[in-house]
Amino acid sequence: MSDLATIATGVNLVWLLLVTFLVFFMKAGFAMLEAGQVRAKNVANQLTQTIITMVVGFIVFFGVGAAVATVVGEVTGGGALDVGAAFMSVYAPADQTGAWTSWLFGGVFAIAAANIVSGALAGRTRPRMYVVYTAVIAGVIYPIADGLVWSGGWLATMGFHDFAGGAVVHTLGGVGGLVGAYLIGPRRGRFDADGSTNVMPGHSITLAVLGTLILCFGWYGFNVGTAASVLAVENGQLVLDSFSYVGRVALDTTLGMVFGGVGAGAVAWYKTRKLDTLFLANGLLAGLVCVTPVADVASWPGAVALGLIGGAQLPVVFDFVEHRLRVDDVCAVFPVHGTAGMIGTLAFPFVAASFTGSRLAAFGVQVLGVAVVVALSAGVTAVVFLAARGVNWARVDADSENTGLDVTMHGVETYPEFGEHEGVSVPDGGVVTDGGRPASDIELVMAYIRPDKLSDVKTELAEIGAPSLTVTDVSGRGSQPATKGQWRGEEYVVDLHQKVKVECVVADTPTDDVVDAICRGAKTGNKGDGKVFVLPVSAATQIRTGKTGPDAV
Repeated sequence: MSDLATIATGVNLVWLLLVTFLVFFMKAGFAMLEAGQVRAKNVANQLTQTIITMVVGFIVFFGVGAAVATVVGEVTGGGALDVGAAFMSVYAPADQTGAWTSWLFGGVFAIAAANIVSGALAGRTRPRMYVVYTAVIAGVIYPIADGLVWSGGWLATMGFHDFAGGAVVHTLGGVGGLVGAYLIGPRRGRFDADGSTNVMPGHSITLAVLGTLILCFGWYGFNVGTAASVLAVENGQLVLDSFSYVGRVALDTTLGMVFGGVGAGAVAWYKTRKLDTLFLANGLLAGLVCVTPVADVASWPGAVALGLIGGAQLPVVFDFVEHRLRVDDVCAVFPVHGTAGMIGTLAFPFVAASFTGSRLAAFGVQVLGVAVVVALSAGVTAVVFLAARGVNWARVDADSENTGLDVTMHGVETYPEFGEHEGVSVPDGGVVTDGGRPASDIELVMAYIRPDKLSDVKTELAEIGAPSLTVTDVSGRGSQPATKGQWRGEEYVVDLHQKVKVECVVADTPTDDVVDAICRGAKTGNKGDGKVFVLPVSAATQIRTGKTGPDAV
């Protein structure tokens, strides 16, 4: 019997640690998703806050949060108040392996809740505010919700059902993000005085989608991992414990995810007649959030329905938050996590594959539980942000926001090669004329062409024996008409078009031949074909040989 118990314990611990690491990897998903949805000048700041939520969140949850959850669970669940025992259960438990493994599993949930909030506040929040709020959510807000629901507290005794955090993690984080974004105010220029909105596209759809897919992968740790006990010993036999329903969890999680994408994509297409990439990606997450609280009990049609509803409400709620509430929720935190989590939690009595008792009574308990979590998150968040505003800890100054938080808050640039930092030094006594000193034998031919015509231009240059060339991806504005872009369902003007800059330094080959070759290869006959410029080169030196002038070219 003891051998079987040891095997069961070992397998359960390995499984719990494995899914804990999987949930931890979601930090990479949060980092990429949020970094992709902010401006290029704020990417490093968003990556930094992801690290802050991890560092501060783990420290505070270990130091305070885990014990708070235990105390809240015992006191509100009818037990006696014993704060000392609660802290001892964290720092000196009888079963250190099992207790500390469970602590770590709770810790990754706590830092996930904190990371949800940060996405709503991007682009204008002081790093110290992330430290403060992460400490509050990991030490107070999340532990209280955990204690009430998962640690045997008041809501648990009433039968409130939240399998993997639809309310305790996602509704809590989504509501906190909405309240925080409202109190800290929108990014400068996001809304005009007349109530109209200005679209501020994120700098990388690529990062946003990559982050989404990482989060989807990690979500299996979130949901399937909550079925934490694999084996048990009954009557001297090893039997499946929580794994008896793990297949349902995996199936519901997957169906909720994919049908969330269907719901969001369909509504976005209906509104704009375009399949919006970001709404589709966010829809996957909203569907996952919606099915999370009931993944252990929902029938597969129920999971499909929740995925569709969770995804479909996303564009509608985001539009309401932006245009009616005028809240600048940068990463659509509230519709992805807040409302989707509420819907899934409230749906418990109606989507369960089997149900005993009164569905109406169970629905009332779910409503009460959601209301408690919303009030907890909104109330504490409001107090924290109002206090931070009072001491000017919440928001960066206007100059820092306009320049970008990467440089002003962290002293770095995520993409330094795009900056212009290098000046030109003129030696004492040196003279630089207005147009430079023309060279009789060396000229620079510089052309801006369509990216798809680069191959043709290279072919034409090779045929005339042109020298080596330099190619750079650029963007610019000329005679080519502006187009319409779309960011999360809203249109904006795109007047900087992608171009390729081709540079040839010419010495022996006739300059006119090079210009003609470029024109032949680049021409389509439409606006936007580009232009060719010829500039004098005052000097040239070959680094390897030291040759100068035309010989260097």
